Amino acid sequence: MIVPFAFISWWFIFVLLREMGRNQESKAGVFFMATLVMWAVSVLFEIGFNKRSELLPIIGGFLFYQSANWVIRNYLSRDPLFVNTCVSLLHSSITSATVVIIIINRWMTSSTKDMFEHSQLVETTWPGAYAALCISSGYFAYDQGDMLLYHLYSGPIPSILSHHLILLICFILALYRNVTINYLILTLICELHSVILHMRKVRRMTGVRDARIKVVKIEWVVNLITFVLARFSSHVLITVKLIRDASKFGKGVELPLALFGMAGMNLLNVFLGIDLFKAYQRERRTRNVSSKSS
Repeated sequence: MIVPFAFISWWFIFVLLREMGRNQESKAGVFFMATLVMWAVSVLFEIGFNKRSELLPIIGGFLFYQSANWVIRNYLSRDPLFVNTCVSLLHSSITSATVVIIIINRWMTSSTKDMFEHSQLVETTWPGAYAALCISSGYFAYDQGDMLLYHLYSGPIPSILSHHLILLICFILALYRNVTINYLILTLICELHSVILHMRKVRRMTGVRDARIKVVKIEWVVNLITFVLARFSSHVLITVKLIRDASKFGKGVELPLALFGMAGMNLLNVFLGIDLFKAYQRERRTRNVSSKSS
């Protein structure tokens, strides 16, 4: 038990010191790394001192995806962005499949109406949901650290780091209190779209960029459909459900935290949708130019 704790602690400290050694451009990096270190200290304290052994899958998730990083880096490519994207593809594939299995399993044992009752989403936990959320928390901690370590972000307020910070805060508070676990599992349906996003990124990094290829056209159709259904619409529906059931929440932090988290997610989804539309327009223009030249 001590070895994983020590490894993770020193890893986070190393990344923090490295970020602090960068130039003025890295102010955002130092902030996000500091929040990640505080998050990690909180998790290790809960597990080590409060004996919260049910949180151990967080460490398991972190070590699993960090190990996948090392394997890809040593045997496929040493390009930090390519390695990070491949691990992200692995996570989105595993998580989306897990979430679908959890939802189908619950749907088969209860009616759809009962499944989405307020008490079911807030006070109970579907089989496998708690562990799945822990493992994803471990992944997001790994991914945040990896992007900071290799500076795989840009801008004064990087959207990807903001996205991960929101998820880490919402996930860990829910796990500590064992509430709204099922709500958060539903938010992870968006990983179905993430699979397509990461596949597209890997495709482009491996040199397959010809927009005239049929598989690329099919990929764009699937990309846009999963964005609308699995990411944008699902998060909007979850937000509407939270607002409709607002009176059923107690006086704790669950509702404000959930609304804050979903507001952030919906805002980031809008930015992602704009970026996707711009990327589609660029590839479409490239395809038209290529067609004319041939």
